[in-house]
Amino acid sequence: MLPQDKLDLISRRHDEISARLASGVMGGEFVALSRELSELDPVANAIRAWRSGSRDLAETEELLADPATDAEMRALAEEERAESQQRLADLEQKIRVALLPRDVADKRGAILELRAGTGGDEAALFVGDLFRMYQRYADLHGWKMEMVSASEGTAGGYKEIIASVIGRGVFAKLKFESGVHRVQRVPDTETQGRIHTSAATVAVLPEAEDVDVDINEADLKIDTMRAQGAGGQHVNKTESAIRITHIPTGTIVFVQDERSQHKNRARAMSLLRARIYDEERQKLDSERAADRKSQVGSGDRSERIRTYNFPQGRVTDHRINLTLYKLDKVITGDALDEIIDPLITEHQAAQLAAQN
Repeated sequence: MLPQDKLDLISRRHDEISARLASGVMGGEFVALSRELSELDPVANAIRAWRSGSRDLAETEELLADPATDAEMRALAEEERAESQQRLADLEQKIRVALLPRDVADKRGAILELRAGTGGDEAALFVGDLFRMYQRYADLHGWKMEMVSASEGTAGGYKEIIASVIGRGVFAKLKFESGVHRVQRVPDTETQGRIHTSAATVAVLPEAEDVDVDINEADLKIDTMRAQGAGGQHVNKTESAIRITHIPTGTIVFVQDERSQHKNRARAMSLLRARIYDEERQKLDSERAADRKSQVGSGDRSERIRTYNFPQGRVTDHRINLTLYKLDKVITGDALDEIIDPLITEHQAAQLAAQN
């Protein structure tokens, strides 16, 4: 049975917010309440539909239990009962999912870190492919993607690239992308037509807010230097690159993409805050899940999660044994949701199973 006290609480809160907005609130309060209402709307509507359907089903059951009900009416009632039971089961599942404990970081943006693994130049090219895949995926969802830092490969692509993805609900969508992504294809330089296997590591960190991580300025070692590599003549004239070391954790970040030292410092601090926050979250998650492992993976970045096989046009996510023969659409980001959505569903199923 669904927890009626929780359903009552949600319904009351939904009514309170609706009444408050109708009273004509303005400014920040209007924005905050509107956002909360949009989140509550689907579950509040599902609760109303479930309760109305439950009443209808009870009436149908009474009709079937009445000996005076004629055969034709009984047949219609039995058909209606079967439809009502299925509809209520679907609504109940939707409500149970909505009541699952929420990851507080789900609504936030994310820091996306891609690094070339085994495979040399081919791995760096693969990092470039993955970056463009996420860039297109971000565009499709109306998110903004900003480069934080990049280290180009010698034959193209990137040895490492870090980007900030700005938007509501970014982390909820991208968090299961963390892990080792493997590619199998024939490199352009391969004369014998042999398939090579390369890998890249993806890390998705939730965007941290000031209140999440308390960073003491005295704990920071900040170095400025001239930017290295491509970037125009200014790289040899100004010390705009920033390296920040957080002494207590040993975390180091380096940003040189912007011409302005001030902008690079702001980006470096944002990246440092996200990494420290992520480390704390990982530690807590490990403690909570010491006796069990999520069915969609632990988030361990050494875990191989997906293979992109170009000769077969196949993408396989190893955590849920999902294979799609539409690599061309996945690698452009257009069909990435066809992998991400089942991962989210599997995670929710694991949470429900753990509760039961």
